[in-house]
Amino acid sequence: MSTTAHTEPKKIFSEAEDFLPINGTDYVELYVGNAKQAAHFYKTAFGFQSLAYSGLETGDKEKTSYVLQQGKIRLVLTTPLNQDSPINDHIRLHGDGVKNVALWVDDARKSFAETTSRGAEVAFEPYVINDKHGEVVLAGIKTYGETVHIFVERKNYNGTFMPGFREWKSDYNPMDAGLKYIDHMVGNVGWNEMNTWVNFYKKVMGFAQLVSFDDKDISTDYTALMSKVMTNGNGRIKFPINEPAEGKKKSQIEEYLDFYNGAGVQHIAVATDDIVTTVRRLKANGVEFLYVPDSYYDDVLDRVGEIEEDMGPLRELGILIDRDDEGYLLQLFTKPVSDRPTLFFEIIQRRGAQSFGKGNFKALFEAIEREQENRGTL
Repeated sequence: MSTTAHTEPKKIFSEAEDFLPINGTDYVELYVGNAKQAAHFYKTAFGFQSLAYSGLETGDKEKTSYVLQQGKIRLVLTTPLNQDSPINDHIRLHGDGVKNVALWVDDARKSFAETTSRGAEVAFEPYVINDKHGEVVLAGIKTYGETVHIFVERKNYNGTFMPGFREWKSDYNPMDAGLKYIDHMVGNVGWNEMNTWVNFYKKVMGFAQLVSFDDKDISTDYTALMSKVMTNGNGRIKFPINEPAEGKKKSQIEEYLDFYNGAGVQHIAVATDDIVTTVRRLKANGVEFLYVPDSYYDDVLDRVGEIEEDMGPLRELGILIDRDDEGYLLQLFTKPVSDRPTLFFEIIQRRGAQSFGKGNFKALFEAIEREQENRGTL
């Protein structure tokens, strides 16, 4: 496939098979060492709001979970309550990170049957949970590393989040940052594993390949990687899959795999309608972003053409710009949100563009390499 962004997104989406219709991302669950403190961080730094809680007070003796929401984004932060919990094992091995990517479907049982019949490994069989607000059906399949896709059917539920949780009322709900929905989620996999997981999403989940990049597209003088982007039929779910490529020094993908101890979710891209306001709020809240040198902006408009935004704030905040045949996009990447250099967030605003910032790869990966050099891991 061409290494440039596609020009007919509707055609690409139509190549995906619709045996697994997905309405969107239901939630993303992170296993963390201290859910209460992590919830405070995501509220304070990223502007999430309190939504729901589960723990000892709701009858769960095994784990505590805090649910946060902003726009259509739901984060679930989960911590084990005893030393024998398998969640402990996950945190010990990987550190804080994404465990479950939950997908909102109309029929969880059918989604489970369709995917397992095509070769998906079972994470857990479909089961029903209920309370006075109705019922939710859940089922899970395994994907790369220890990541699980959970099918969530909630058409017969009208409670706050799901059974087993209660509304979490808090006096502290800071201003949101203008984050709207999850644009895409990126998975890092090991050497020569990218095509294995591309084929998994194609065969097992009916996704189509939206775009691909090789080591000629995504490389610097020192490091390289390869990536393919998979999308479902309606384009609401996009999963880029990265693998390392040979370079003179250790790539960011290798660094991730070393510190995460295997494959996993590298970053979550969250969309905004006003990236300047969003980034200003996040920076004021203490979120740290990768540094983009001022020289990046000397010729950026020669490459991307005219844009609606004032260049002054974009240069001041280090926001990257790229264009494809559909329009342009604005993007910026946080530093890792935990001590291990693993999970980070991307802030993205699309002005028609359907691509992923190919023109920014060199500047982005040089910025990441500067951080790797500071960490002594390059």
